[in-house]
Parts: sequence; C-alpha cells; structure tokens
Amino acid sequence: MTTTLQKAPARQSVRGRLVSRLITLAATFQRPMTLGVRGLVIDSEDRVLLVRHTYVPGFYLPGGGVESGETMLQALVRELQEEGNVHILGAPTLHGVYLNRRASPRDHVALYVVRHFRCDELPAPNHEIAEAKFFSLDALPSDITPATTARLMEYLDGEPVSPYW
Repeated sequence: MTTTLQKAPARQSVRGRLVSRLITLAATFQRPMTLGVRGLVIDSEDRVLLVRHTYVPGFYLPGGGVESGETMLQALVRELQEEGNVHILGAPTLHGVYLNRRASPRDHVALYVVRHFRCDELPAPNHEIAEAKFFSLDALPSDITPATTARLMEYLDGEPVSPYW
C-alpha cells in the first residue's frame, strides 16, 4: 500500500522545524544526553522500510526518542509499531550507536536491524507520518536522507561503521 500526500505548505515546514528545535532545546535543559532509536527493517524481499515525516523533508529509517524509564528495545518496539505498524517477532540486532551532531552535541542514536517481524498493513498517513513504505534497495527514493543512505551502505555494503549519524 503506497500513500503519497501532497507537499505541505512551507509554513508547516517552518513550524515543524521550530517545534523540533524547541523539543531539542527543552531536552538539553532536562537531560545531559538525548537518546533515540532507529530500525533498519528489512523484509523477506530485501526491501527496507522508510518513513517520511510531516514536519521535516526526506525519507528516514523509522524510530524516535527513548522515553524516561524505557529501554532502547522498548522504545524501538513502540516506535516501529507507531510509525510502521511493524511488530517485532525476533530479537533485533544492535548495529551501532552514533553521535548525531546535526541534532545536538548530546544526541545519540542506536540503530537496530530488524529482520523478523510482522506488518499486516502499513499505517495510513497521520499527524506525524506522511508516508511509510517498503522500498527495493535498487529503487530508493531520491529524497532519502544522507544519514539513512550511510546506514544502509554500512549494513548492506559492508562500509565501515561511522561513530556519527
């Protein structure tokens, strides 16, 4: 199921960037470090799940922040269900932990590879996710983010794992 939304007005993008910066600023004062998780979800046809958010341009690996009192794995399970309707069936593999200097000098991202899962239907667009879709590795979207491309090259092409997102 492929769902494509029309391009959001520029005002929404500016608002989204402002909200994202405010969240990062608030986290800076509340926590000495922020931690997020992303899932490299690869199906039996070697397609990768990517999501496009409503508030930033480009396609990303699904994921999000680890909440207080939550483990990285619990956050991964929650985020994959919320963003991709993906239900993990087997243990994911931790691929790497990265410093995300673009977001903040204190932001870290843990990347898990998920190969054993169930996804009966991709979610309909909502307030956070404009589109979720499995892409063939030889037909990735043109607006995939550089960090997403780098993670795919690390895992699938054996490129060296960077310490930076």
